[in-house]
Amino acid sequence: MMQKGKFIVFEGLDGSGKGTQIQLLTEEMRKRGRIVYQTAEPTSSSTGGMIRDALGGFVSRDAYELSALFLTDRIFHNVNLKNGIAQFLEKGIDVVCDRYYYSSFAYQGTDADLDWVMEMNLGCREIRRPDLCIFLDVDIDSCDERIEKNRLEREIYENKEAQTRIRRRFYEVFEKLKDSENIRIVDAARSIAEVSADILKIYDSINDIETQI
Repeated sequence: MMQKGKFIVFEGLDGSGKGTQIQLLTEEMRKRGRIVYQTAEPTSSSTGGMIRDALGGFVSRDAYELSALFLTDRIFHNVNLKNGIAQFLEKGIDVVCDRYYYSSFAYQGTDADLDWVMEMNLGCREIRRPDLCIFLDVDIDSCDERIEKNRLEREIYENKEAQTRIRRRFYEVFEKLKDSENIRIVDAARSIAEVSADILKIYDSINDIETQI
C-alpha cells in the first residue's frame, strides 16, 4: 500500500518570512528524495482572484464574506482534479502550503464570529487536516519593517493595528487546537539559517514519530 504524503502548513503574520522558509524546507525535502508540491492560499482559482481583489482593497468585503470565500477556495484547493491537495497526498507526494485555515481563524476571525469560522472549516470533510503547522512568530515592528521594505502597496491587513489583533488571535486559536492539531511555534526573529535549522528539526520529529509507529 502506498504511503500517503505529508501535509505541512506554514503560518505567520505578513512579513514573517514564510516564503523564504518554505523554499528552504522544500529544497531540503527534495534533497532527501521526497516529491514535494508547493502551494498557497488563496489559490489561482476564480474565487482566489475575488479574495485577492478584496485583500488588495480593490473590492470591499466584510469578514463574513471573506470567510465564506476562503472556505470555498479551500474546498477547491483540496478536491480539484488538476492540482488538488487530496490527490497529491494520495499519490505519496508531500504538500507544503503557505497559509491554510489557521489564517482564516486569525484574520477573518478577528471581525467575524471565530467559532463560526472554525466550525465551517473543521467541520467540512473535504478540508484536510495538516500533519504539521509551523507558525513563524515575529514581533509586529519587525514584520512592519519588512512589509515596508518589500511591498509597493500594502494589503488591507498589513498595518500594525490589524497585525497586533491577528497575532493575538493566532495564539487564541492555537490554544483551542492544542489537543487536536500538531502546531509548532518557531521564533522567526533570528537569522534565516537559525530558523531553518529549527524547522528542519521539527520536520524530522514528525518522521521519527511515524517510524516508531
